[in-house]
Amino acid sequence: MVKASFCIRENSVSFTVTGHSGYAEEGSDIVCAAVSSATIMTVNTVTEILGEKGKVKVEDGFLQFEASGKPARDIIMGLKLHLEGLSQEYPDYVTVTTEV
Repeated sequence: MVKASFCIRENSVSFTVTGHSGYAEEGSDIVCAAVSSATIMTVNTVTEILGEKGKVKVEDGFLQFEASGKPARDIIMGLKLHLEGLSQEYPDYVTVTTEV
């Protein structure tokens, strides 16, 4: 299962995504592909397009990212909405939690 957690603070916002969905075999797993693509696009947009100096850590089945600033926050909140939609469509494969 993919577990996404978001931490929303006054001066920063972060997310951590861990696990593999198990929806299908590696290479055919549309749920993992959707989550991976969305998280990488979010990090790239914040760091490369907005030029924010976010903190990122990536390992197999693990991505953690933290950034500050309203534009970065808005983009990460967009990711949260996207992953919540996936968790509604695939509840056995994706969960999303939020810490405020």
